[in-house]
Amino acid sequence: MNLPSFNGRLRSGFDGLSPQLREAARWVIDHPADVALLSTREQARRAGVTPATMTRLAQHFGLPGYDRVRQLHADAVRRRPDSYRGRAEELLVRRDREGDAALVQDVFAALTQHLQDLTSAAATTRFTAAADIVAKAAHVFCLGLRSSYAIAYIFHYVRSLFGANSVLVDGSGAVGVDVMRDIGTSDVLLAISVKPYVRHTIDAAEFARERGARIVAVTDSEMSPLARLADVTLIVRTETPSFFHTMAPAFAAVECLAALVAARRGPEALAALEASERQLDAFGTYVLPPSKGRRRL
Repeated sequence: MNLPSFNGRLRSGFDGLSPQLREAARWVIDHPADVALLSTREQARRAGVTPATMTRLAQHFGLPGYDRVRQLHADAVRRRPDSYRGRAEELLVRRDREGDAALVQDVFAALTQHLQDLTSAAATTRFTAAADIVAKAAHVFCLGLRSSYAIAYIFHYVRSLFGANSVLVDGSGAVGVDVMRDIGTSDVLLAISVKPYVRHTIDAAEFARERGARIVAVTDSEMSPLARLADVTLIVRTETPSFFHTMAPAFAAVECLAALVAARRGPEALAALEASERQLDAFGTYVLPPSKGRRRL
C-alpha cells in the first residue's frame, strides 16, 4: 500500500470509524508532515488519543501498525521532487484533489512544527552561543543572498537600531563582498543560506574563515557547506507542502538572536534605541498620533 492509497481509504472510511479513531484519523489527515517526523506517542498526545488508538487506526486499514503509517509519510517526503517545477506540479495535483483548505492546513502545520523545533533545549544552547559570539564582535557582517537576503537585512536593520556595529554585505554594483576586505579576527560573519546553497555565500564564508573571523551560520542542515565552516550553526528547517522552501523559521531565528544580543548590551542598547527613535521622529518616518513637539515635514 502506498500513501495515496492509504489516504484514500482513510477519507472514504472516516464516517464509519469510532469517535476515538476519527480523532486519530483527523490528526493524520491534517498533519502529514508531523506524521513523518514525530514519534507515535507524541502524535497521539497531540491528537488527544492513546498510542494504542493510533495502532488500531493503522490496523483498521490493513497495516500491521502505526510505524507503517509513519513510514509511508516519510517515504513521501523523501520522494518529493528536487526541482521547483516538480514540486509545483505536485502542489497543483494536491490542490485539485483536496482543495485550498488542505494546502492551508498543511503549510501552517509545517511552519508550526518548524518554529517549535527552535525552542528545543539544543536550539536554545545554540542561540546562547551565537549571541555570545555576536555580542563580543567589533563588527558583524550580515550576508544572505537570493531568498536569504531579507533575513540578513532584517538582522542588520535591527542591530542598527540598538547601536551595534553592523555591515550589510549587499550586492549593489556587484561589489557587495568588497565590504569584507578588512574583516578580521575581532569580527563575525552572520551568513544565511539554505538548500540550494548559494555559491557566493559559501565563498564569502571561506574568505572570512581564512581571515580569522568567526562565523555564525543560519542554514538548514548540519551537513550544509555553510555549517561546516561555522563556529555556531542555527538550524532552520525549510520543508513545506509548497514548491518553494520557507524562510519563516530563518526570520524567527535571527529576530531571536537580535533580541538576545540587544539584551547583552543592556544600557548601551537602551541609549542607542532612544537616539534612533529621536532621529526617526525628527524625519516623521512613521505615521503616529500627533504629540507635542513632533516635527511635521
